[in-house]
Parts: sequence; structure tokens; C-alpha cells
Amino acid sequence: MLHGAATGKDSPMRKLVSFDCYRTLINFDTRTATHEIVEDRLAEIGVDPDRFHHDAYVMRFQGVLDEYLPYREILRRTLRNVMTLHGLEYRDEDGEALIEAVKKFTPFREVPDALRRLKGEYDIAILSNSEDDLIAYAVEALGVDFDYVLTAEQAGAYKPLPRAFEYLMTATGRGPGDIIHTAQGWEYDIMPTKRYPGMRRIWVNRYGFPGSAAFQPYEEIKDLSELPGLLGV
Repeated sequence: MLHGAATGKDSPMRKLVSFDCYRTLINFDTRTATHEIVEDRLAEIGVDPDRFHHDAYVMRFQGVLDEYLPYREILRRTLRNVMTLHGLEYRDEDGEALIEAVKKFTPFREVPDALRRLKGEYDIAILSNSEDDLIAYAVEALGVDFDYVLTAEQAGAYKPLPRAFEYLMTATGRGPGDIIHTAQGWEYDIMPTKRYPGMRRIWVNRYGFPGSAAFQPYEEIKDLSELPGLLGV
């Protein structure tokens, strides 16, 4: 696993396929993990689980737009804030349980094979809103040799902020026209990369969300099993 440096074994001029990690490669099921932590307390005071988890998602997105904090702290603060909003008492062990759950998340079924097929023709990279030691668990679970593993910790900023994508280009020595950015996150990845003309953008629309013509051009696939064929592998 490399951090911001090429292996030297492949030409730096090869096209780069960059991936978001959580919810693109790894089933980042924070809803289930969080629900297991707070389920009994939600039921005790009659909190609507759908509302609770929607608020957690929004708060986590808002958290990455502020001044950089380690991702562990984003996870803790989001859980604490959403629990406080809905009248639940937050305990330190709640945040630690969520962090431990993140370490155990596993790849979507089709992902490892798709990555291995791409690896022969492209350099592959992760650009993740995570920390170096946390992303290591995901990389190990994926079982694929990435040419670059880049994190918000290295960039000092989270996607969708421009600094994160600029770090991707700087660390890999590629311009927008050399990168195929592939991600599930619409607001984290697909929307903000419209600012980079020439970057090919592929939306992994696992959950059947509506897109928007305002952010074209981008391509859309339902999961990673479609990606090798789309890229001619």
C-alpha cells in the first residue's frame, strides 16, 4: 500500500482510475452499525430511526466541510451530535464502537474481481475521506495492490473540497485528462469534479438515485461489475 508515491514498476503515463472507497468499494454500512449501538435507546424514547439516520448522514457531510479534523473525530462528533439532537445520552463507548465497526466493513461482492481486471491495464488509486490507519483495514479487506492510497489525512482536507482532488493530481502526477474518477458519492465526488475539464467521471449509482444534467458529462453504472467492460478491459 503506497501513500502518495508511484511504485516505479508501471509507466507514470498510464491512465489512472481513482476510486472513492466507502460505499464505492467498501460497504460502508454506518446505518446498521449505528443502529446496533443505539437501537434500544431509540426505542425507549420513540425516536424515528429513519429521521435519526438521515440527520446523521447530513451532519457527517457538514462535518467534512469544516476545518480538518481526523476522521475518527468526525465519526464521534456526528454520533454525539445526532444523539443529542434526538434526546439520547451519548457515551464515549458509543463513538468507539462505531470506529471499530468501520474497521470491519467488507467489500461489495463484485469489487475485488473488477479491481483485479482493471489493474492489468490501468494504475488504480483510492482517494478516501479517511485516515491512513483506518483505510488500511479497507485495503486489506479488498486484497488488491493499489498504486496509490490517498486519504483526507494526507491532503489535510475532505472531499468535496477542491484541496482533496488537487492532492489526488499532485500525488499521482496526473492532470484531469489522465484520471478516471469512479465513485458512488454524488455530492462528495461527482458534483465537485465537474470543475476539472477533461476528467472522466463515472458514477457508481448503487442505490438508484436520480442524477442531474447540470453535472454532465458523467457516465453511470449500477456497480463495479460494469466498469471493466466500460473501460475496455
